[in-house]
Amino acid sequence: MVKKVAILTAGGFAPCLSSAIGGLIERYTEVAPEVEIIAYRHGYQGLLQGDFLVVDDAVRKNAHLLHRFGGSPVGNSRVKLTNAKDLVKRGLVEEGANPLQVAADRLVADGVDVLHTIGGDDTNTTAADLAAYLAEHDYGLTVVGLPKTIDNDVIPIRQSLGAWTAAEQGSIFAQNVVAEHNSGSRMLIVHEVMGRHCGWLTAATAQKYREWLDTQEWLPEIGLSKPAWDVHGVYVPEGEINIAKESERLGKIMDEVGNVTIFLSEGAGLDSIVAEMEAAGEEVPRDPFGHVRLNDVNPGAWFGDQFAKKLNAEKVLIQKSGYFSRSAAANDADLALIKQCTDLAVDKALAGEPGVIGHDEENGDVLSAIAFDRIKGGKAFDINQDWYKDMLADIGQEFPSPAQAH
Repeated sequence: MVKKVAILTAGGFAPCLSSAIGGLIERYTEVAPEVEIIAYRHGYQGLLQGDFLVVDDAVRKNAHLLHRFGGSPVGNSRVKLTNAKDLVKRGLVEEGANPLQVAADRLVADGVDVLHTIGGDDTNTTAADLAAYLAEHDYGLTVVGLPKTIDNDVIPIRQSLGAWTAAEQGSIFAQNVVAEHNSGSRMLIVHEVMGRHCGWLTAATAQKYREWLDTQEWLPEIGLSKPAWDVHGVYVPEGEINIAKESERLGKIMDEVGNVTIFLSEGAGLDSIVAEMEAAGEEVPRDPFGHVRLNDVNPGAWFGDQFAKKLNAEKVLIQKSGYFSRSAAANDADLALIKQCTDLAVDKALAGEPGVIGHDEENGDVLSAIAFDRIKGGKAFDINQDWYKDMLADIGQEFPSPAQAH
């Protein structure tokens, strides 16, 4: 019998965390109001430290407010429970301790029967490690995860929570950034979009932005020109970037239109950048999960420099929409998806069935609790989808050759 559940959010933000917490609280209040709820602060960090908030009657009564906000009210962090060295360095566990055991024992000490993890592939693979440890050592706890990532790159989940909103918000961000195209002559604008290995968000953001363009009226006689406001290049990790060929094409646009705007996935061409850094003897900065720290490597600046020289750009503007997009409140489409998933998450938790909630692409897109050992990150964006190919054709960009797998 479930008497107490804990919730945590982890990893980077996505436009679903606050709402997912609200949805879980609402569902428990509806179907099992006797169940106690706590929320660990700052994800697995709070779990290791026993730092949590209590979901009291006031929170239950007003849980609907959480649907209106982005971010996470209980806080996030990046913690990998199998990276003991990093956790010791950060003072989260003692030298020689097994972080999985520390986390498991903390859950027992706090009286938790069910743990809900809300996060991306790193969060859920960490949850998988914890769930396996709990099962192997007969702790009798159930772990039920919810998939959030604005990259929409969790295998085998069709649609991650918050990704639709992130694309919509990236379009809104771009509407103001692209308006800068006349702030100088021969302007190159690089809109860098989050997406380490997956280009879905970059492509979806460009599509949303171009849908907005189609709703506008233009006045080219005074310089208000749709071609100048358009996207001229979309680059994702799944497609090779032929800088020489693209520079020639974009150079003609620069000459004719007076500016060039590209939408660039932050992971596009990352291998080339890392190889260049390593060849120069530079240390490649990485996070506790081994991922390249993209903010430190700065792919947007690297590509901006490459293209600027070849396009004879007089001014380069590089803008990143990631933090603007990922901290937004969920839109209507995501709110509906979040409710579907949180309702099922609670039902599965009460039934003692672990897994990550999502529409299973490998099982007819059925919404279900997917076994943790089937959850993986790095799902590639399918560049052969008609809507993406049509968009590239419409902007005059040659369909790219598939990039080598990362």
